[in-house]
Amino acid sequence: MRTCHTVHELRATLKTERLKNKSIVFVPTMGNLHDGHMSLIRRATKEGDIVVSSIFVNPMQFGENEDIERYPRTLAEDQTLLLENGCHYLFAPDALEMYPDGKRSQTQIEVSDISNILCGASRPGHFVGVSTVVTKLFNIVQPDVAIFGSKDFQQLKVIENMVRDLSANIKIIGEEIARAEDGLALSSRNGYLTPEERVIAPSVYQSLLNAKEQILSREKTFEEISEEAQKKLEASGLTRDYFEIRSQHTLKKPTKKEKDLVILVAAYLGKARLIDNLCITLN
Repeated sequence: MRTCHTVHELRATLKTERLKNKSIVFVPTMGNLHDGHMSLIRRATKEGDIVVSSIFVNPMQFGENEDIERYPRTLAEDQTLLLENGCHYLFAPDALEMYPDGKRSQTQIEVSDISNILCGASRPGHFVGVSTVVTKLFNIVQPDVAIFGSKDFQQLKVIENMVRDLSANIKIIGEEIARAEDGLALSSRNGYLTPEERVIAPSVYQSLLNAKEQILSREKTFEEISEEAQKKLEASGLTRDYFEIRSQHTLKKPTKKEKDLVILVAAYLGKARLIDNLCITLN
């Protein structure tokens, strides 16, 4: 695997692959990789000829009260994992390479409506940072296919809408959530959990499973199900952010005729903000 640190180097390298008519599959990350990321890389090896990943801790998607300096950087370990799982090229730029005039002078991409709800309401400006950096990475890598994890369901929808609206010729794939044996969705932020908190954390996924059963039973309203779930999470030791039942396609509150639903949860546990989701299709 070759690691490139500049846009010029990566573009020159991938140009050689394109001249061989190789298809390119891209997996963008912020590093501190785990098996959830590797499931994306393994999927990428099945979707095209050349697998490219990126590691960039994007300052544009961190809010004023979010400590970007605390985000773990583990480049050497990440390179080993990527190599072992079939990645061909890693793009690992620094902030100056991505934002040569500073992030405040950077042209911004905003996906209307969907960026300002749920996680977007809790983290103002977050999805502008995501959509901006992903657009830049797409322009740098020029992939045929890009793969994202479905744990960040809203992020996936933001990117799908952005690609559609900007007529980008990129196939977006959402890979299934990778979970620990007890159901906890794999995440770099799980590393912030203390041993005691790690025991509590699987209650987030359990809350989704319980809500799914209640939705299928049709005995309670969505609002009642959501409020009950949040109270149970708080009783377990988590602090509420949101628990919502939305349309899979629009992330808006579902109509009575809506069949494709997604249950989304975000909650704080110690220093970690945990998110998860579960899709459900009604008969």
